[in-house]
Amino acid sequence: MRISLRNRLFGVAATAAALALTALASPAAAAPASASGPAPATALAPASAAAAEPAAPALPRPTGRYATGRDTLFLTDHTRTDAWVPAAGPRQLLVSLNYPARPGTGGDPAPYMAEEEARLMLAQRGLEDVVPPALVGATRTHARTAARPAPGRFPLVLLSPGFGTPRATLTGLAEELASRGYVVATADHPYESTGTQLPDGRVLTCAACDKVDAQPDDAARREVLAAVSAGRADDFSFLLDRLTGPDPAWRHARTIDPRRVGMAGHSIGGNAASSTMAADRRVDAGVNMDGTFFDPAPVRGLDGRPFLMLGTDPGHGPGTDTSWDEGWDRLDGFKRWLTVRDSGHFTFTDIPEIGEQLGIDDPDAPLSAARSTTITRSYVTAFFDRSLRGRPARLLNGPTPANPEVLFQHP
Repeated sequence: MRISLRNRLFGVAATAAALALTALASPAAAAPASASGPAPATALAPASAAAAEPAAPALPRPTGRYATGRDTLFLTDHTRTDAWVPAAGPRQLLVSLNYPARPGTGGDPAPYMAEEEARLMLAQRGLEDVVPPALVGATRTHARTAARPAPGRFPLVLLSPGFGTPRATLTGLAEELASRGYVVATADHPYESTGTQLPDGRVLTCAACDKVDAQPDDAARREVLAAVSAGRADDFSFLLDRLTGPDPAWRHARTIDPRRVGMAGHSIGGNAASSTMAADRRVDAGVNMDGTFFDPAPVRGLDGRPFLMLGTDPGHGPGTDTSWDEGWDRLDGFKRWLTVRDSGHFTFTDIPEIGEQLGIDDPDAPLSAARSTTITRSYVTAFFDRSLRGRPARLLNGPTPANPEVLFQHP
């Protein structure tokens, strides 16, 4: 039995979610969740008790020539106090590092996310009694823990998840990029996710979401969300210092080529990509996957560095999210504005694959999981291959028969 889900699968916190995702971005977007709590899940119908217990989902296998490894770093920036919970002390980051690895090395497949992280993510949309958190947490990955790095030095790509969304939801893209010869650092930003489990077992919840929800109007909420994006820029500058500086925190830091750095993000993480580029010249190229520019970094210009805007259609077509129109006009280097027919806000994450395998449909985003994965992987990789490696990227030249859903916008 399949479950029909009209509200976006595994969404994020209440009004903060709707704002950070699309409600402020587009008049054509779905109505936001109530300020008093998560959006109602009235379209859900749990499977029959007699139904067979589903197997844990599996992420699609990466397509590149490299095997992949994964490490985890827990870092503390002693120069900054956490903006959302000052009493917590210095700002901290939990970072997954996916990297090209020697085949046949390493231990077990890396875990997807902790069960408590999965439970909190599901609970925000009223799904914890419909989808077993243990199944989502046990989603099968392909990177191996403690794998030996492949020889050579590789470009670095930073990934930032959506507001209220765990970093794990970008694992499929991280594994794909690693298999194509990139080191990928995906960060959980403390108190900006439904749940982040620290190495000592503590779980941080979304204080920043509460801050957004407490604002009196949309203008005030936008200010907080702009601060989220700008704060993530500080997070990634700190992370770059710890990965490429004189005393690196990662044992395999020698595999990173610090002269070739890109960044991509989903939702507000996409805004964070432009915020980071505006603040840190070390980031050479950026991708915004369906995120409003609350922090108007493109307005300040990115000094000719390339940028890709990849979004839903029509939700992020010209004239719908005006921040994209304004950003596009001021981007001053190689740029592409692509939208994808039949897509939803989470098309560019692991959510379509997990949802489809667990029997959950989203009628608002009829694009299949397979097409969601193929499009996201293909265009993001092509962009970084062109921008960081100087390789031809014909996929970015215009529409192709193999990808009829992808529209090239020329406002």
